Amino acid sequence: MSRVLVTGASRGIGQAIARAFAAQGDRVVVHYGSAREDAEDTLNSLAGEGHALVGGNIEDAAERIVHEAVAALGGLDILVNNAAVAPGPGNRHRIDEVSYQDWQRDFAQMVGVGLIGTANVTYCFAQHLIQRGSGGSIVNVGSRGAFRGEPDYPAYGAAKAALHALGQSLAVALAPHNISVTSVAPGFVATDRQAAKLGGVEGENLLNQSPFGRVGTPEEVAAAVLYLSSAEAMWSSGTILDLNGASYLRT
Repeated sequence: MSRVLVTGASRGIGQAIARAFAAQGDRVVVHYGSAREDAEDTLNSLAGEGHALVGGNIEDAAERIVHEAVAALGGLDILVNNAAVAPGPGNRHRIDEVSYQDWQRDFAQMVGVGLIGTANVTYCFAQHLIQRGSGGSIVNVGSRGAFRGEPDYPAYGAAKAALHALGQSLAVALAPHNISVTSVAPGFVATDRQAAKLGGVEGENLLNQSPFGRVGTPEEVAAAVLYLSSAEAMWSSGTILDLNGASYLRT
């Protein structure tokens, strides 16, 4: 049985990841930024017992979040960095359309949570493992957009590309401590927040991005995270696993 902290686990991909770990008998800390009610619903849906809830903005409270998670479960073995500011109508910032003030705001928010806050959570988690003298796993939830570009949300693409690079740097630094660091790079995923987009005028184009004629599911991302966090995947440390249904192929 492992003890797992999943950031941004109140809904969508994070919720599916938390449920997948709990279903295999692990104990999970469900982290949320502000949506406590959603996070409580996720917590109550987890199989098994001994799970916990921790809230806070990872930009400001990374150290407290990790300390509370460690205290709640008596230690941590796995960190899944899923928290991010998701692209949406309210933070679209295409450079040839947006004001300078909104450009600055969206970069600060997306990079602040998706990279800086995540880096700080990762630091605190890694220190916990190093001081304990035992190995563990870190899995970052990145994005296909880090490779193909995000013209409408360049801060999101930049934050995810930096997250991938951070993971590879830390994979080398933490290997002597028997800590693996990997990333997944999903394409478009059918979360509840994306239902309107899938059901709208963009829906057909989104489905046709993949030769499978569909988009990904949160459960598919969760399955990949479970594998990469396992002891059997230790030799995969440093990898970035594409999960986009052949909708974007990189070399």
